[in-house]
Amino acid sequence: MKILLAEDQSMVRGALAALLSMENGFEITQAEDGDRAWLLMKQNSYDILLTDIEMPGRSGLELAQWVLQQKLSTKTIIITTFGRSGYIRRAIDMGVSGFLLKDAPSEQLIQAIYKVMDGKRVIDGELAMMALGESDPLNDKERRALRLAAEGKTTAEIATVLCLSEGTVRNYLSEAIAKLHAANRVDAARIARQKGWI
Repeated sequence: MKILLAEDQSMVRGALAALLSMENGFEITQAEDGDRAWLLMKQNSYDILLTDIEMPGRSGLELAQWVLQQKLSTKTIIITTFGRSGYIRRAIDMGVSGFLLKDAPSEQLIQAIYKVMDGKRVIDGELAMMALGESDPLNDKERRALRLAAEGKTTAEIATVLCLSEGTVRNYLSEAIAKLHAANRVDAARIARQKGWI
């Protein structure tokens, strides 16, 4: 079973890789961030993408969305320290096969991988209930602009990264601010991050 492990914290990534390597038949490839994982998936096929959510470059949710858009046979399992309702809801909407918290017992992760490969979905019951919370009002373009704004990028820098005009970026940010009833882009980013929407 070919597993791509995407995790930006090297100690956590190393521990997970060591744990998974002890299981017979698991072949582990490590990626230190979302962009590296994306490049590896473009070059190779994997049975499982085991990914964190918050990473430099592409997030785990963006990787899951890409897997869905490309209609890959790869199954995605998200492991995270963040049990935010917005993350879980978005993951479910993107067809993620598993959603586990990093503090779950290691046996639970191994069992989840086997269940997912059998075509089942593994989402902690408590997390699934959280996903029934309020829905994400942001669209993908607003979310990407807000995420870059949260990183401290200027409107011009965001426009360059997204290949858009500054006016379009300002419109996306204004829409996000209005939808979140925020005072400004910093406040909007804070609200969206707390809810798990960026």
